[in-house]
Amino acid sequence: MIKKQNIHNLISVSSPLCAVTLAAVLAVSAPVSTLTAYATTVDDIQGQIDSINSEISDLEKQKKDAEKAKSDAQSGLSGANSQINSISGAMGDLNAEIEGINLELVGLLTDIDLIEGDIRDKEAQIVQTEQEYDEAVAVRDEQYETMKIRIKYMYEQGNATYISIFLEATSSLADALNKADYVEQLYAYDRQMLEQYKQTVEYTQEVWDKLEEEKSELETSKEELEGEQAYLEEVEAQLEEEYENYGVMLAQARQQAAIYTAKINQQTNEIRSLERAEAEKKREAEEKKREKEAEEERIRAEQEAAAAAAAGETGETADTGATESSSSSSASSSKSSGTSYSASGSGKGSQVANYALKFVGNPYVSGGTSLTDGADCSGFVQAVYSAFGVSLPRTSYSQSTVGTAVSYSDAQPGDIIYYGGHVGIYIGNGQIVHASTQRTGIKVSPATYRGIVTIRRVL
Repeated sequence: MIKKQNIHNLISVSSPLCAVTLAAVLAVSAPVSTLTAYATTVDDIQGQIDSINSEISDLEKQKKDAEKAKSDAQSGLSGANSQINSISGAMGDLNAEIEGINLELVGLLTDIDLIEGDIRDKEAQIVQTEQEYDEAVAVRDEQYETMKIRIKYMYEQGNATYISIFLEATSSLADALNKADYVEQLYAYDRQMLEQYKQTVEYTQEVWDKLEEEKSELETSKEELEGEQAYLEEVEAQLEEEYENYGVMLAQARQQAAIYTAKINQQTNEIRSLERAEAEKKREAEEKKREKEAEEERIRAEQEAAAAAAAGETGETADTGATESSSSSSASSSKSSGTSYSASGSGKGSQVANYALKFVGNPYVSGGTSLTDGADCSGFVQAVYSAFGVSLPRTSYSQSTVGTAVSYSDAQPGDIIYYGGHVGIYIGNGQIVHASTQRTGIKVSPATYRGIVTIRRVL
């Protein structure tokens, strides 16, 4: 019978034994109380592992809920950004229309000023013409009165006037004829002067009437322009009111976008925290697994050592264990120390991602679009997709509006991730490739290294 002291001495043997031999020895030689104690220890560790796995499941559920909330916030932000773009476009159109009306109003006011100047000139001309008309009428009336007296005198006297002229002609008949001729000339002169003044009055009246008509046309044009001015000012006031309303809507949309952005950042931080907690729990679970395996190994080692002491086979099994350990160590040391990246999946998006990865290490150049000589973030994304026949806008913001929005939980290689002023290409496994900074160039980073605004799928 193997003594207890000999078993403890054999436990100090460091070489692991094969599992089959240990199991056989454990079954044959271990005391029942020892087996129960070992089982209890292993069960306790397994219980701890199960508890940690349960916590990991809870963390995964919380992360999934957080990703859904973030996806909802991203959808809301996309809607708010779309509304902002629409409102901004409408405000731009309104502003252009208001500017057009302002230019038209300037032209109208200029025309009104010119017309008012013309009206003042016409009024001055009318005053001058009116004075000339009054003077012409006064002369005409005076001449008419003078002629009327002569005519009245001559024609009221009838032939007696001519007889008196002949009788008063004392020298000769020739003298009488001369006097009669003088009367006729005087009469003809009066009629001629009256006709001239009549023509002057008529001409003056005609000029006056024409000036009055021109003045009336100018005043009518002025009234029309003033009416058009009033209409344009009314339209402008309506447009400005509408512009102000759009301004309020734009402010509200921007506020809503800010709220969604804050939610995205909050959910991003929560996801990061959950990922860290999940990673910590997984590490803890791995440690517990290793602890369990070590405990199981220790139990097997103790039982095997006891069996070996009884059967005299310790040396043979030790050599076998050493060989196994050496093989394990060799396998462990064969792991490559280099770092390489490849996109998950096999679709076209993965082809895009793998193509983009070819340029990791190339320089970042502000404003650049060359995959070899240097590009900025949006230039890099644009150039990569251009190689696959996909035309993208030049700026990162414009690229955030292309394609279809997807959630982070549904992200696939080739999707464009927009962070607000920066873009990258998702390569799968929670990573992106992007033109980062002048210092780091084109590199691979965790997809959640910044708060994600939106994820766009264009393939």
